[in-house]
Amino acid sequence: MRRRFWGWAALGGVVGAGVFLAAAELVALVASPEASPLLALGSVVIDAVPQPLKELAITTFGEYDKIALLLGLAVAVLVAASVAGVLQFVRPPLGIAVVVIAGGLSLAASLTRAGAGPAAAVPAAGGTVTGGLVLWWLIARLRAWAAAPGDEGPLEQPVPHAHEGEPAERPTVHAKGAAGPGSVDRRAFFGVTAIAGASALLIGVGARALITASSSSLAAVRKALRLPAAKSSVAIPAGAELDIPGISPLFTPNADFYRVDTALTVPSVDPAAWRLVIDGMVQQRVELTFDDLVGMGLDEYAITLTCVSNEVGGPLVGNAKWLGVPVRDVLRMAAPTPGADMVLSRSVDGFTASTPLGSLLDDDLDAILAVGMNGEPLPLEHGFPVRMVVPGLYGYVSATKWLSGLKVTTFAADEAYWTPRGYSAKAPIRFSSRLDTPRTGQPVPAGRIPLAGVAWAQTVGIERVEVSIDDSRWQQATLSTPVSDDTWVQWFLEWDAAPGAHNIVVRAVDRNGDVQIGERTPVAPDGSTGWHRTLIRVT
Repeated sequence: MRRRFWGWAALGGVVGAGVFLAAAELVALVASPEASPLLALGSVVIDAVPQPLKELAITTFGEYDKIALLLGLAVAVLVAASVAGVLQFVRPPLGIAVVVIAGGLSLAASLTRAGAGPAAAVPAAGGTVTGGLVLWWLIARLRAWAAAPGDEGPLEQPVPHAHEGEPAERPTVHAKGAAGPGSVDRRAFFGVTAIAGASALLIGVGARALITASSSSLAAVRKALRLPAAKSSVAIPAGAELDIPGISPLFTPNADFYRVDTALTVPSVDPAAWRLVIDGMVQQRVELTFDDLVGMGLDEYAITLTCVSNEVGGPLVGNAKWLGVPVRDVLRMAAPTPGADMVLSRSVDGFTASTPLGSLLDDDLDAILAVGMNGEPLPLEHGFPVRMVVPGLYGYVSATKWLSGLKVTTFAADEAYWTPRGYSAKAPIRFSSRLDTPRTGQPVPAGRIPLAGVAWAQTVGIERVEVSIDDSRWQQATLSTPVSDDTWVQWFLEWDAAPGAHNIVVRAVDRNGDVQIGERTPVAPDGSTGWHRTLIRVT
């Protein structure tokens, strides 16, 4: 077949893929809203990507890593669809085979999602059949057009000049008013391509919008939710927050709090339907409703959370006031049996975390099941309606969002999501410090200015913060009044800044007398280390 038609074949493949996805979204709207093939495949990619690439994505895109993944998948779909169209044009039915393979992968991805039922197979199956039929029909018309005599393509072709002594070659002439077979197939190809493409766009976007609307309805449920008043609240001492422009606030606003998880779309969990199951190595299996949980009485806690993916000086750390119930109170209802040393917490999206049982039962550690954050119900993207918050442990082993289960078990018997992916099963947070202001790339005027930032050492507390300017002696900074050992503290040091470039280094010392590790190490397998170094230009 002529190569000049390959571009149109690729277009046919793209339209077929669009119909595939649109049909799948439409069926998902009715059968299984969580079984979108693109999202299901995205989840598989997240699970399969090697740990270094995951860290690169988080470092590069931050909380937009999932958007970047979806855009990357969209590009991959376009390329694969174009190839399928060309293959179907050149060597049918190879293009249809590509569609069937894509449908099979989508089907497997949908069925292996956490909580997937038989209905999860319907969207991928419907999309495969519909997209395959459209691709077959379009490429069949294109092949007929390309094979028709006298029809050289979408543009008029000039009549060849005759050589001397030879009669001029004439184009094929049809009866007056009649269209040649190539013209009919050409019009059919373009007409159906336009209609199918436009329909796929409208139906796909519309179906996804209706599916997304469920999140809007859940947002309304969250907004209307009234949590019981806390039995106790966090006392904020005088001097707990410094009034310095550019420093991180004492409590991170919900909208600014970092988000790192494996969910491509925020799970929709209605509090009225939520259940928490505590089982495994327990004397009594326990199942709690949302009303059961909040009926136990809520207390307020101030706790700093840190992601293991946080580089030295990075933004993946935040401090908030949480409203919740101690995990130990819930676990004791189930009565863990001797020999257990770990709790495998599970999210509704299938994510799991391994938390030492001793940490969750410790009367001196405020590990909680949180339902509120900074004075309101948990935001949807931060685990609504219930999540775990455990001081002193990185989030990947403790801070499960959209919590659905607690399995009392052992580290020998069970592995959590990140453990086989290159991370430690136990991950106490490495205490650290950060310079917030001034920032690299933002010149400051010469004169007396504050160097300021935050430092954290959950469960232990910060004793002091020290700053070195241009490799000079360490100077002790002034600390804010700590709210508790589980929260970060702010710090500042007045500096007489002279014009030029200056290297600022900050380190912390905890209340055990340990000095923050100065050697730089990567985030895997159990958190980064190193002193935060910043180059400041003074004008």
